[in-house]
Amino acid sequence: RVPARQPGPRGPVATLLTAAEQLGTAARVCELAAQHARAREQFGRPIGAFQAVAHLCAGMLVRTETARAAVYAAAVTADPVDIAAARLLADEAAVRGARDCLQVHGGMGFTWESEVHLQLKRAWVRTHRTGGVTESEEILAAALAAGEA
Repeated sequence: RVPARQPGPRGPVATLLTAAEQLGTAARVCELAAQHARAREQFGRPIGAFQAVAHLCAGMLVRTETARAAVYAAAVTADPVDIAAARLLADEAAVRGARDCLQVHGGMGFTWESEVHLQLKRAWVRTHRTGGVTESEEILAAALAAGEA
């Protein structure tokens, strides 16, 4: 069994809730990117028709749905290793998703005209609170060393 060390200084519940918040951010930026890709036109076509933009949006969706499955599973099992994995996946989905959304918006996301910059900043802050990534990585490493993951 993994040592009794719990993820985050406030325990597994706070870590799981942070992962759920990050999942919400990932889902929102995926939605914002898809809306913008459908609405914005370039060369007479929506930018979502271009392969580069379509691949960014597809990657965001894959990361979001993977994180969703992990967060839901961690909520059901309440296992510290599952919670740590969910946290890492949700953090990556939120931060990379917000960065990709910013790309889809053509950098305009750093202006007040779009909420993308707020989502990115919030994802960065959440990544470093409640134990951050290092704590979750240590829990997963201990589980792998023990042969449990």
